[in-house]
Amino acid sequence: MKKLTLGLAPVRRFCFSKEDSHRYKKLLEDRLKELSVDFVNLDGINEEGLLIGRSDVKPAVDLLKKADVDCVFFPHVNFGTEDVVADVAKALGKPVLLWGPRDENPMPDGIRLRDTQCGLFATSNVFKKRGIPFTYITNSRLDAPVFERGLKNFLAAVRVSRGFLNARVGQIGTRPGNFHTVIINEQELTNRFGVEIVPVGVGRVIKAIGQIAKDDPRVPEESEKIRSSIRVAKGGDEVLRKTAAFKLFMEDWAKNEGLSAIAVYCHDEFAEDSGFYSCFANGMLTDMGIPVACETDIHGALSSVILQNAAADLTGDFRPVFLADMTIRHPSNNNAELLWHCGNFPFSLCDPACADAHIGGHCNIPPGLPGTGNFRIKGGDLTVTRFDGQNGEYSLFMGQGKSTDGPYNQGSYVWMEVPNWPLWEEKLICGPYIHHVSGVHGHFSAALYEATKYIPGLKPDPAQPTEEEIRAYLRGDDVNV
Repeated sequence: MKKLTLGLAPVRRFCFSKEDSHRYKKLLEDRLKELSVDFVNLDGINEEGLLIGRSDVKPAVDLLKKADVDCVFFPHVNFGTEDVVADVAKALGKPVLLWGPRDENPMPDGIRLRDTQCGLFATSNVFKKRGIPFTYITNSRLDAPVFERGLKNFLAAVRVSRGFLNARVGQIGTRPGNFHTVIINEQELTNRFGVEIVPVGVGRVIKAIGQIAKDDPRVPEESEKIRSSIRVAKGGDEVLRKTAAFKLFMEDWAKNEGLSAIAVYCHDEFAEDSGFYSCFANGMLTDMGIPVACETDIHGALSSVILQNAAADLTGDFRPVFLADMTIRHPSNNNAELLWHCGNFPFSLCDPACADAHIGGHCNIPPGLPGTGNFRIKGGDLTVTRFDGQNGEYSLFMGQGKSTDGPYNQGSYVWMEVPNWPLWEEKLICGPYIHHVSGVHGHFSAALYEATKYIPGLKPDPAQPTEEEIRAYLRGDDVNV
């Protein structure tokens, strides 16, 4: 995943301390380097490398456009110049971050150096007047935990919006006939979000799998990788070859078409005509950073794109996501739920303590054709999300929990505990959502929440933490600011 480039556009007003503005510009650049943030500053647009007056707008816009920045940070190194900042932000049309350093004591003569907080109030007001969405970090010092938290969360939100808008989703086959839940409005996705669906027929794919399994020199190596990592309980060498061949088909197709994710018609005619289930191969590609959703769930694939981007770190390294059914409540824990699917979770997530991980037959659909992964995934903090919509209104469900002990299951699974499951259930049933969610290890609701600011027409719908709890986290209620 491409590392983000931040446009750093520090701003000062003609009054207040010029020297202190330059001091904070340097301190901020040093802090960004310390955090491994790639940035392009405004050095060269004038003698100071700062936004000051209207004459700086065009040079700043030209410089940042040429650098192809993904977002813009307007630190107010003193009060700032709100109309100039708004002009640059409007011209660039990129996600915007506001922050200013907390002021120290006034000078002995009573003069203040910056008044940054006052300037932030002015700039945010002008942004709202001009319809410019923005993120802000609480007025704080550079070493305050809320600064690092806010910066990282903003960059994660930028990655989400960049990855989702104009995503390309490969679609293998139609939806399963009885799965009305995965009906989507393709034209609306394209017109509203720039999402493009790239279809291919099941028959063509099955033919390609057979050809690749027979002739592609990469198949033996891919088959051996699978054999050396997990026990094959059903299907033997044949399921290994077919799984390897389908993984290679999807990998090549995704690269050639620039796909962000894939949705597969993985049962009925696909399984019957090919003689295997694609589950384990789906997980293999997801492990490579190209999420694969089963049951032709386009919105599920987009949910996985969103969550994978939210969970990536500042270098662009990603965490594997998994597409799961919200399946059953825990038999004895009222606040726990089974996250499960037939066997499509990435095998890299397998719990090292899972003693019976294997590729087997489908546990629910006779005659139990092979190709499914069967293992419990590792525990820890979890985030789940679901992008969905009906009647032209789209929302993003999000929630956080943690793994918990629970009964053994076939397929791939983890039990998740949350503070108040009935609240979650009510949101899922009363919202536009279905039983599929995308999951990832770690807590990323704040990034998902912030990302909706930069995806027009997408409303945040947090379960737990609640919206107010997320906002409290972002403003740093729990730390010293």
